Amino acid sequence: MTRVYLGLGSNIDAEQNIELGLREIERRFGQPQVSPVYRAPAVGFDGEDFLNLVVWVDCSLAALELIDEIEAIHELAGRERRADNKLVARSLDIDLLLYGDLISPERPLRVPRADILDYAFVLRPLADLAPEERHPVTGRSFADHWRDFDDSGQPLTPVRLDVGLEAI
Repeated sequence: MTRVYLGLGSNIDAEQNIELGLREIERRFGQPQVSPVYRAPAVGFDGEDFLNLVVWVDCSLAALELIDEIEAIHELAGRERRADNKLVARSLDIDLLLYGDLISPERPLRVPRADILDYAFVLRPLADLAPEERHPVTGRSFADHWRDFDDSGQPLTPVRLDVGLEAI
């Protein structure tokens, strides 16, 4: 079994789509451990705020098989892919952040995901959920990364979201 960390976000019917994503993750992989949920402004485009969180599950699938399962969950949520790959509103976005200690910089499997160290809406819930876990490239804990992160331009607001799973 490999411990995987997934980032979830939505800004279209956000509560319902986050709930759908969490139910599907639980159905496919077992009960996830869930971070607190944060509201964050859309990045790179004008749109509704996102709800974001991070979960971890222990998974027996190979990394590329896991990505296929994530895509199947996206389809259930009605996520539309755009050919131009521009930043747009999303019914559900599930990103593979970490797959154990695997380091793979090439598509289709880029882990650890660069977003971890770039965005407060990824790093903060990851640091909440797994403060002592270490980034496979930097070797530093996620708590240390969060402590040193300049979040002044990336406001986050904690949100109470009752999805039937217990957050940390």
